[in-house]
Amino acid sequence: MGLFKSREKKAEDKRQEAVDRLRDFDPAIRPGGVFVVKLLMREKCDMPCHQRMQDVLSRHLGRIESIGDQDEKGFRGYAALDYMAGFSDREVPVQLCVLDCQPFDGGQIDEMQRSQMWDCQGERDRILSECKYAVLANDMLGGGLQTQVRANMLMDYVEALLELFPSCEAVLCHNSGKMIMADEIRSSAGEGLNRYIRFCVNVRLFNINGTSDHVIDTLGLSLLYVEDLQYHFHGMDPNWVVNHAYNMASYILNNNCPIKDGDTIDGIAEGNLAQDIQWKCHFEDALVGPARTVLDVCMGEYAAGNRQ
Repeated sequence: MGLFKSREKKAEDKRQEAVDRLRDFDPAIRPGGVFVVKLLMREKCDMPCHQRMQDVLSRHLGRIESIGDQDEKGFRGYAALDYMAGFSDREVPVQLCVLDCQPFDGGQIDEMQRSQMWDCQGERDRILSECKYAVLANDMLGGGLQTQVRANMLMDYVEALLELFPSCEAVLCHNSGKMIMADEIRSSAGEGLNRYIRFCVNVRLFNINGTSDHVIDTLGLSLLYVEDLQYHFHGMDPNWVVNHAYNMASYILNNNCPIKDGDTIDGIAEGNLAQDIQWKCHFEDALVGPARTVLDVCMGEYAAGNRQ
């Protein structure tokens, strides 16, 4: 069973149902929850002045209006007037919040979390050791936006933040555990929804002790009311499956979640998508935490676990 009991319901009904059903889940992966990133840096930095903040945010996100006292130390808040979050009784602009630079202790990130930071493995330990400060930024009320609109807005927000904080060396996405080098984002020529897949969705790999089985899953999609993906398998190169997961995540996000329970998708042959191989998909509980509903891909002859 997926996040939504009826696929024919209107988008706003599905959104509310997802929030209701997962209200007690980990806030980091709750559909419609708060998006949080940490901008990691070696030295403590000052908050840019209000005018600089407003100019850069406006250039990336359109009309911006300040929230509260901008002279208040420790916090800057802005309403993104071109992004109106729709709720049952009203529409309100999404809020963007940036906190002052604070001490950051990379030692608090455990080995399991570190092991899934695949995008910067060569720099991971150095960054977590040398970056002693972080700027925390988040959105509020973003869950009231349509999936694709929010994904694009969040990436425009991150790009604005990296312009505002040039000393940032890496971006840590709290919602997925993904860490990526800041310069990779700054130098990217990508546009549109695939930025969210590349920079905020984490594809994780787990080896099952005592077996030849693997579990590959995603983190980061559920924030946008999209089920994360899961593969439980053996006998296939995990790198092929990682690539498949990223391609599938991109397809799902770009096409407004077209896959229903029981549908089939193209499988893999020699590392490439193969239309003559079809894998069936079902909504199931995740094998690896955090607890959530995932779109499980049954990989035919390579599938592991007990399946009907």
